[in-house]
Amino acid sequence: MTLHVELVIPEGEVWAGDAERIIAKTLDGDIGVLTGHTPVLGILAEGSVVRILPEGDAAAGGELSAAVHGGFLSVADDRVSILAHQALLGSDVDTSTVRAVLESADEAAGPAAGGEQESAEIRYFRAQLRAAGDQA
Repeated sequence: MTLHVELVIPEGEVWAGDAERIIAKTLDGDIGVLTGHTPVLGILAEGSVVRILPEGDAAAGGELSAAVHGGFLSVADDRVSILAHQALLGSDVDTSTVRAVLESADEAAGPAAGGEQESAEIRYFRAQLRAAGDQA
């Protein structure tokens, strides 16, 4: 058995398909979902990464990563709906552009910025780099 996963933003579907597992960060902590998971509803953490292991890709290491900016996750009857304000697959991230935006934001914020002080938008840009495999 597999999970049917849909990652959706207001503009449309980002990714949909069958998966063996997903891992997401909610306000209550990380959640891993496998088939048979009890129903749950969670608010996604701002600027986090959702990891999806598509069906049949476990041996190939074909995990998908997506940066998400707010929203929620719903699990019921082996269906996972991830409804985000913004989301971008790691494979679609233009890392050089995102790095340039982050450098500009860091310069504008000064040396005291960072951590909990970062805006949700900056956390989303950092999540984009993580989803693309770039540790930022």
